[in-house]
Amino acid sequence: MMDAVVSFADVGKSFTLHLRDGARLPVIAGATLSVRAGECVVLGGASGTGKSSLLKMAYGNYRCEQGAIRIRDGGRVVDVARAEPREILDLRRRVVAYVSQFLRVIPRVGARAVVEAAGLEAGLDAGIARTRAAELLARLDLPERLWDLPPATFSGGEQQRVNIARGLIAERPLLLLDEPTASLDARNRAAVVELIRERRAAGAAILGIFHDADVRDAVATRIVDVAAFRAVVAA
Repeated sequence: MMDAVVSFADVGKSFTLHLRDGARLPVIAGATLSVRAGECVVLGGASGTGKSSLLKMAYGNYRCEQGAIRIRDGGRVVDVARAEPREILDLRRRVVAYVSQFLRVIPRVGARAVVEAAGLEAGLDAGIARTRAAELLARLDLPERLWDLPPATFSGGEQQRVNIARGLIAERPLLLLDEPTASLDARNRAAVVELIRERRAAGAAILGIFHDADVRDAVATRIVDVAAFRAVVAA
């Protein structure tokens, strides 16, 4: 679709099992879907059907072996499946935000600095980045006494709140969410739902995975069953 922020066209992915004499394990085949500005499309289906693989291919972490993944960047469209590494890095700075299930940061860097750095990388003014980082950490109920401590010392739920703040600090057009609320309590799940709704209302295109049915129902404008793409492989 021409107005899609991200579109998958006949996307396929397999993994090579090197400990099984190079056997190929098909994961996704024929995946075709699109997400427009202001939509929150949720990938549904059981674990192991390739939902996270689709997100990682869109972000450029996994190679797309078949088809195209087109991301709109202003007046141009970039096919991530064929883009050069520098193009993918540029998309990550300006267009695509990705919140994974795990926080990976430089050890000994404080939580607020981690979030601020994501804003600076996206081009925010230093003062704005610092203000937004504080606002997000406060909304996600991370105690201020922890802001200057390294997230490696935090609980899993606290680390994930830092992860979410880092992903949301810059208002990029495309937001990829891989189980962002999995380790959160009810109060913080509600805060994340509110933040996602705000980003969608502001025009972001959101593609996500949410195994929590209440969260999924609260944010989704459409649910796509990834098992349908896996069925093509098994046929």
